[in-house]
Amino acid sequence: MENCIFCKIIKGEIPSYKIYEDDNTYAFLDISNDVFGHTLVVPKKHSKNILDAESKTLSDVMSTVKLVSNHYINNCGFDGVNIISNNNASADQSVMHLHIHIFPRKENDGLKIFPEIEKHNFNLAEVCQNLKVK
Repeated sequence: MENCIFCKIIKGEIPSYKIYEDDNTYAFLDISNDVFGHTLVVPKKHSKNILDAESKTLSDVMSTVKLVSNHYINNCGFDGVNIISNNNASADQSVMHLHIHIFPRKENDGLKIFPEIEKHNFNLAEVCQNLKVK
């Protein structure tokens, strides 16, 4: 994509803090500088998000997510990771190039990555009936 910031990063047109690269994926630090080690994993082949990516692309991306996440835990002193993907604008996707966020975590780091959402009394049987893949 001509104006995609992540495509420009992959091509080296925009500098980045590369964590890992292979033939199909690229992992780099998020410039938001919000959480120590906040990493983005992207496919080199442009896809808008998980919803339109080819299965091979998703597989490649998730393999890199696993590799980088395990590296953070096994070699960098972290205890866990949050892995997040926003898909489409209504889900807060801000860059329309498939990307997975990795947030390295330590016990008692005080971060609240997952939002606290008000509990509802949905009838789960009805919800299941409406959402079941047929």
